[in-house]
Amino acid sequence: MVKYADALDHTFAALADPTRRAILHRLTQGAAPMGELAKPFRMTWPAITKHVKALERARLVRRERDGRVQRIHLAAKPMQAARSWIDDYRGFWEQRLDALDRHLQSPAPREGPRR
Repeated sequence: MVKYADALDHTFAALADPTRRAILHRLTQGAAPMGELAKPFRMTWPAITKHVKALERARLVRRERDGRVQRIHLAAKPMQAARSWIDDYRGFWEQRLDALDRHLQSPAPREGPRR
């Protein structure tokens, strides 16, 4: 069983790479064979495989073999945990920013005469 913190680490590490985010974006349209996922990128087959394996470690995709064809499917559940973690901090920052906004909107204190 993967611990919650470890799962978040894998999720954020996977999402940190633009190639992996592009692969996930493509998979929102449906499952795709590895060859199709590799087409838009100017990289070797081992490099694209390495990206897919990182997504698998994060459990963001799952691989299905049909003979020689490997179809990759989106498995977005780990992103829900990441979003929940981010949402916990959203409330904190919204409170801080609201307080800053109130401070900036309040009238400036008048200064007394200078001597």
